[in-house]
Amino acid sequence: MNTYMPNPSQLERKWYVVDAEGQTLGRLSAEVAKVLRGKNKPVFTPHADCGDYVIVVNAEKIKVTGKKLDQKVYYNHSDYVGGMKETTLKEMLNTHPERVIEHAVKGMLPKGPLGRQMYTKLFVYAGPDHKHQAQKPEVLTF
Repeated sequence: MNTYMPNPSQLERKWYVVDAEGQTLGRLSAEVAKVLRGKNKPVFTPHADCGDYVIVVNAEKIKVTGKKLDQKVYYNHSDYVGGMKETTLKEMLNTHPERVIEHAVKGMLPKGPLGRQMYTKLFVYAGPDHKHQAQKPEVLTF
């Protein structure tokens, strides 16, 4: 018996659109990471990029539980002495709401070149519109 290994040329990649309105940040990010990785397909292979493209819309309407709006902090460093900057989740949602979902999903993908390749198939938009109508994305609900 031979184990089936999908070739990149044999894979059929689909496009999915996800509405983030009213969804919890972590639960949505985990499901999106599964689709980007390809774990929803029967031909999933851990060492290959089998995933599909995911478009997330309405990122500004994501919700979180507890006191995360004030207590969850994103750190950024400029590589200069004293260059550490802190941003709370509330500030991040007001300025760049798409980065919140991007950051959460990126942390759930594998580290290294394979994870970076999977991350390029994620597209997040703050509002309800996106520019990928030509790909005819299917609606994905969780």
